[in-house]
Amino acid sequence: MDTTAFESRAAARVHSKTWIIVFLFCFLGLLIDGADLMLLSYSLTSLKAEFGLSNFQAGSLGSVTLAGMALGGIYGGWACDKFGRVKTVVWTIVLFSIGTALLGMTQSYVQFAAARFVASLGLGALYVACNTLMAEYVPTRFRTTVLGTLQAGWSVGYIVATLLAGWLLPEYGWRYLFYVAIIPVVLAILMQRLVPEPPAWVAAKANRASAGEVATGNDSSKPSSGVFKAIFGDAKARNMFVLWALTAGFLQFGYYGVNNWLPSYLETEMGLNFKSMTAYLVGTYAAMILGKVLAGVAADWLGRRVVFSFGALGTAVFLPVIVFFHSPDQILWMLVVFGFLYGIPYGVNATYMTESFESRFRGSAVGGAYNIGRIGAAVAPAAIGFLATEISIGMGFLVMGVAYFVCGLIPALMIKDKQFDPQKE
Repeated sequence: MDTTAFESRAAARVHSKTWIIVFLFCFLGLLIDGADLMLLSYSLTSLKAEFGLSNFQAGSLGSVTLAGMALGGIYGGWACDKFGRVKTVVWTIVLFSIGTALLGMTQSYVQFAAARFVASLGLGALYVACNTLMAEYVPTRFRTTVLGTLQAGWSVGYIVATLLAGWLLPEYGWRYLFYVAIIPVVLAILMQRLVPEPPAWVAAKANRASAGEVATGNDSSKPSSGVFKAIFGDAKARNMFVLWALTAGFLQFGYYGVNNWLPSYLETEMGLNFKSMTAYLVGTYAAMILGKVLAGVAADWLGRRVVFSFGALGTAVFLPVIVFFHSPDQILWMLVVFGFLYGIPYGVNATYMTESFESRFRGSAVGGAYNIGRIGAAVAPAAIGFLATEISIGMGFLVMGVAYFVCGLIPALMIKDKQFDPQKE
């Protein structure tokens, strides 16, 4: 009997089961990631009261979070390539779990901001690491279905955070809301024991070693050298990096602009009371979860480019519909349709991006491009706030529609599907 063939089949069977375990861990990781982002929003009123924060200081905590996530995402992508996908996921979970739990012990604005920045490094790195790891484990034929479902973890996290806040804040206060973040450390310990590094990364590491590219000196000790030189030294990779950085910037401008200003829009310009507003937001988030999952399924059948562009362009078209044609009788179904549409790009984004780069620098390229795009996320709240002050929040929503239009147009015209298959490299 051919021993090599037998070992290959055995390895394939193990690999086919392992991706399911990987998915469960990564889904829980992104769920916790999404929940952690919302915990700060629900705690701001309590923080302002206890620490005597101004509106500017309270808002700056969001900027600190985005800055930490951007830096963490860039370094997290590099860490994925250098140290391994699984190790990076594990240590980023540990970092943001401990960092977030420490928030409950802070006694001032400065202490809170510093701890939040550290925790956010892990938040940003985890998103990149989970998507890169999952893309290299799940079979090609339904990769986008799985990764689209994985993105729903963030949206489920929003709902979990809402439930936690409703339970803990009134009874125990804001500090206990952050203390519970230590629990995911258990998830990290289990993942370290149960999940091996994906074969694509192991093979890429071996190829680098044989080519003399293993880190031995200063050149590979930081992400700005070595891997990024390889990305920008390859014309195709460089073009993809720039195109994805632009796409990610416009996508995050629209996404974070909506997340920051939709509640205010519903309360101020649509006149909804707080109870009705939160109920409508739950409907929007539920539709977003469905949009992400179905986008993944559709992208495996129709292609990543078509579905991503449809979601972004559809969102661009529907934002003006909400602004110009909303009414108390129509707003619920409008928000459900909108939630479905604006969930679609994120249901496809991870697969589409990871398949645009080779394994040898996939983590760094995806992490770098996506997190440079966080400039859009940082600019959006302030830009929409300016428009809201000078004109209206509705005008800000129209600007977000333009951002979504450009976000859909770039891939539609310039980014091909399935340029590199993580299962066949």
